[in-house]
Amino acid sequence: MKMRIEYHDKFHEEPLKAMLALEKYVHACGLEPKLIELVKMRASQINGCAYWLDMHSKDARALGETEQRLYALNAWRETPFYSERERAALEWTEAVTLVAETHVPDEIYEQARKHFSEKELLDLTFAVVVINSWNRLAVSLRAVPGTYQAKRTFAAAS
Repeated sequence: MKMRIEYHDKFHEEPLKAMLALEKYVHACGLEPKLIELVKMRASQINGCAYWLDMHSKDARALGETEQRLYALNAWRETPFYSERERAALEWTEAVTLVAETHVPDEIYEQARKHFSEKELLDLTFAVVVINSWNRLAVSLRAVPGTYQAKRTFAAAS
């Protein structure tokens, strides 16, 4: 049986506030909104999290992301659709998401540093950390995808 993630009592307020504070920081940190959505989608693909894939594909579209880039995200290495900065971010996302397997190799760190300042790389890492946390909550608590409606629009994000 699937159930929605719901926070009804005071036991859930503090951890939820902390997660939402990190989420708010990530969206205000200065990284490109479309890049953040690609990172969140890629981590959610790796984690098999339909709930957050549904949400971030809708948010990416609302920001003007193309269907072609969203559909090809799982095979980003094989396509010409992503910039070098986006490729570095996606490689970083995969390494951090799979940290137990990869231990984030030095060459991936060096490649990321070519495209991101020290602050940006830390912010990108926070983006990966927060989506991985949301994924783990959604998968383990059986969150049901499909009802999320994007609140942002491309015009509003410009």
